[in-house]
Amino acid sequence: MTFLRTPSFSELALGRRRFLRYSSLAAGAGMLAACAGGSQNTASSDAAPAAASGELDAVTFGTSWFAQAEHGGFYQAVATGIYEEHGLDVTIRMGGPQVNGNQLLMAGAIDFNMGYAIDAINGIREGLPKVTVAAIFQKDPQALMAHPGVGIESFEDLEGKTILMSTAAHTTFWPFLKAKYDLIDEQMGVYTFNVGPFVADKNLVQQGYITSEPFAIEREGGFEPVLLLMADHGYSNYTTTIETRRELMESNPDLVQRFVDASIKGWYSYLDDPAPGNALIQQDNPEMTDEQIAFGLEKLSEYGIIVSGDAETLGIGAMTAERWEELFNTMVELGAFEASVPYEEAFSLDFVNKGPEAYQR
Repeated sequence: MTFLRTPSFSELALGRRRFLRYSSLAAGAGMLAACAGGSQNTASSDAAPAAASGELDAVTFGTSWFAQAEHGGFYQAVATGIYEEHGLDVTIRMGGPQVNGNQLLMAGAIDFNMGYAIDAINGIREGLPKVTVAAIFQKDPQALMAHPGVGIESFEDLEGKTILMSTAAHTTFWPFLKAKYDLIDEQMGVYTFNVGPFVADKNLVQQGYITSEPFAIEREGGFEPVLLLMADHGYSNYTTTIETRRELMESNPDLVQRFVDASIKGWYSYLDDPAPGNALIQQDNPEMTDEQIAFGLEKLSEYGIIVSGDAETLGIGAMTAERWEELFNTMVELGAFEASVPYEEAFSLDFVNKGPEAYQR
């Protein structure tokens, strides 16, 4: 198979760091590709056998954003033939600002989706038959960022500050922050994935992935922002999860297991030597520079986003029932979920927690 690259990013959105300038084009191109049922992007090893031979099971995986280091393990599993070794012909379809992964998953346009735990529970509340089968990120990389030297060094210093946040934040981390640190809704500003307003105004606070926005801020503003990582202060959301339809999990657990195992092996391989995966990331997203990828990898390691906590002993992708219960109870206490939601239906532990040694090639 050959790698089919997406349209030029002068026509399509470039990614989180340059979203605002290209957002309308990205949304249109992404949704048109999804509706057409075509592959928005396909990553594959040149050495992989053709899918038409019937030797491999064709699988489509939808990511949450444009290709970047935060997706590296999945691209690595393609680039190094790990998916192929597990009998899989994997197509990676990039997400974007208005690509609805839940809709694509439920419609069968993709077989697996990159998600996060709070949305998985919300899906159960809304009656979506989807289930999370692995959690690559043990910590949510979402942080708040402030200017240095303005007196904001902790979450307790946020009183009275305007905080720029995306719409999704209103039902994810904002209820957590508001309740824990006595913040008020009037502090919420609008974040449109453009760091310009934050760079220009020292009084603003802004959300951002520690692997992404700080890089743009350093380049545009010439300073390193103060980072407040919510995951280190009780926000226990799993992210970069692998979701699938419950019907697929129940009818073909072997396929699900092979995809999970191969993806986890891809992540171990990527953290050891990211060069193969990076080549595919940059082929898929030509605007993703070596410096940006290196920055993302550095932060993933520095903050223990992937290998920390349960993942240290249970392996990358680890999940526990206790952690899901903790997250759910926290969100119930904050009024984000009703206590009657059967949150246990949002995940399955059957495919993970084998220990690091099980994922060695």
